[in-house]
Amino acid sequence: MDLETRPKLRKHERREQILLELRLRPHVRISELSERFRVSTETVRRDLGKLSEDGLLDRAHGGASALALGRYPTLDERASARLEERERIGRRAAYLVQPGETLMIDSGSTTLQLARFLAFDQTPCTVVTNSLPVAMALGQSETVEVIVCPGDYLASESAVIGTDVIEFLGRHSVDRCFIGASGLWSGGPSETVRGFAAIKRMMLRQSAVSHLLIDGKKFGRKGLALVGQLADLTSIVCDRVPPEDLARSLIEADVEVVLAR
Repeated sequence: MDLETRPKLRKHERREQILLELRLRPHVRISELSERFRVSTETVRRDLGKLSEDGLLDRAHGGASALALGRYPTLDERASARLEERERIGRRAAYLVQPGETLMIDSGSTTLQLARFLAFDQTPCTVVTNSLPVAMALGQSETVEVIVCPGDYLASESAVIGTDVIEFLGRHSVDRCFIGASGLWSGGPSETVRGFAAIKRMMLRQSAVSHLLIDGKKFGRKGLALVGQLADLTSIVCDRVPPEDLARSLIEADVEVVLAR
């Protein structure tokens, strides 16, 4: 089948192909992608813009580049730091879950503590997650039903990312979600790990109630990609009182601060 007779790809298929191409070479050009997909250059620009917004690639002049991977601590490295604080936050967050609720829980060292306490407490619930450690922790409980998202495996986080995850989450609606973040400032929560911002954003969108679990050391930090606005959150569960400027912004956005004592 030649290029002219090949069926045109759908939007999500084009974007998957772009990401696949960037695994094979460091840069792609808009003009090449436009010709290959038989779509306008403006359509390709929109594709690249959305993938860049989701933290999956870097925009570059005339095209896009594969993400330059910085040295961000892996999940295992983060999980062993400030463990006592993470455990307190996870335990307090677990108390927010009501029996029979549906949840989304994203990947992270603090959300993993939440999963462990939910399993320990035998809280009956259904959980959708992109995190393998979260799924394994919850799987120790006979009262929790676990649904694992499909996607591309990110070894450093033991999680799946990509457009398959986002589309899968978009087909589910839940009572509440629990997400983590690399930082929280007056502009909202942000994320540094490649591909995570879009997943967290979709979880916020598909949940009636949204909780951010965050270590107080991350207050004031800004990650690579903005996850959302403060108003997208119902509450933050944290181990210390936020600084005055952030606390004021949280009050203005009607976000509850839940302290883990």
